[in-house]
Amino acid sequence: MALRVTLITGRTINQGANLENKTSSDYMEATACCELNSNDIGLLGNPGSNVKVKTEYGEVVVRLKENSGNPDSIAFIPMGPWANAVVDPDTRGCGMPGFKGIQAEIEATDDKVLSMRELIAGYK
Repeated sequence: MALRVTLITGRTINQGANLENKTSSDYMEATACCELNSNDIGLLGNPGSNVKVKTEYGEVVVRLKENSGNPDSIAFIPMGPWANAVVDPDTRGCGMPGFKGIQAEIEATDDKVLSMRELIAGYK
């Protein structure tokens, strides 16, 4: 079963603190995740399990993380390569892609979360 959500992305303290070492496990831990509230997580699995996030722009596997501050059907992925895989790449001339209000579907998966190097290699 897929959960339909509105996806937003943004900066976080942990994402920013690890910007200088983007190939580290700390950066991956900070950015290769999708935050949902406990109601929505309960429809997909448990915190820490893997989910596939799909939008019209792409798909990515990330780890589920609980954020009790998220409203129902709002998903948050911290800015980084995993978010970039599913956001609108059209910058509309301003140099920034569309990071907010993206319609997405999320489903549980046994697929692994790719490292940044593996994720980027898939774009070749």
